[in-house]
Amino acid sequence: MTSLSDNQWKVAHAIAQQLVLNEADANELGKAIAYLRAFGDKPDAGKGFFKYLQTLSNNGRTIGHSGKTSGYYQTISKVCNESLRQYQEDPAAMQEILGWGFRLMRYYKNAVPTGELNAIATQSAAEPIVSERQAEIAEVLQAQTFQIGQQLEAKVTAIKGNKVTYEILGTIKLTQKEPKNFKILSESQTVTVSITELREDGSIKKVNLED
Repeated sequence: MTSLSDNQWKVAHAIAQQLVLNEADANELGKAIAYLRAFGDKPDAGKGFFKYLQTLSNNGRTIGHSGKTSGYYQTISKVCNESLRQYQEDPAAMQEILGWGFRLMRYYKNAVPTGELNAIATQSAAEPIVSERQAEIAEVLQAQTFQIGQQLEAKVTAIKGNKVTYEILGTIKLTQKEPKNFKILSESQTVTVSITELREDGSIKKVNLED
């Protein structure tokens, strides 16, 4: 897989952050990636990509599976136009950036609390290069291949009712219900958890507290 430049990483993060904050569906972004994969080697593929997004945006109510689909397409079109126009002549780079945007979108949605994501997005908009936090997230996504049953050290960062937030590998934040264990845990406590469920993109969906 091609290594992204600092600016391309920044664009991938920005796309993911804005789409998650606007509650867009990652599966719809997947359609944009599929278009580039299929037509990226054609003449003027970059221009064709933005026309494709505009068509989806204009016809979302007709071709969508739900009432929200049109809004998803409009958001994706707007965000891609704002972020990817500079790479219009390089469809391969556009595909690579969107591929990582898709992965980061899953991560931001499932592992980063909304308040923190808002802060990251605000910081990103003010910085010319990838922030330290963004780099940490990208590094974790690149370096880790998780498996069911894998044991990891986790820090308890918050307890609200029976919901416990774990911080794994210093970067991944996962909140889940712990009806049997929340009373015996305390914030800042370090525990061992095992992975019991993964998402389709390979990220952690659920863990089990080890004794």
